[in-house]
Amino acid sequence: MSNNDRKGAHEPGDLAGLFNARANAGDVEGLVALYEPDAVLAAGKVVATGHAEIRRFYADLLAKKSDFPVPETLPALVNGDLALTFARLPNGSLSVESARRQADGTWRWAIDQLKIKPAERG
Repeated sequence: MSNNDRKGAHEPGDLAGLFNARANAGDVEGLVALYEPDAVLAAGKVVATGHAEIRRFYADLLAKKSDFPVPETLPALVNGDLALTFARLPNGSLSVESARRQADGTWRWAIDQLKIKPAERG
């Protein structure tokens, strides 16, 4: 995925779809771009804070050659420049993230408790 394909999320509910497309494309930098510079990412016992740690986390995760299932994106709950985003995974678990509107009008996650479990590729 080129930088030209890395458009920001114009609505908070767009973040999950962008995540899925970029994860399945192996686009680590595209995933990092979905987060604020000081965002917090929790996935099980792994916690990453900021772009450098989030980049390392996704580089390691994507190196496992996994496929990411398409989530059902649920309507975001928006209050001004803050939003909660929701996605229901095929296994029924619910992913909830906190997003914030950026100065350019796009949305990025500030807090993400990652619930997506990649499927091993055959």
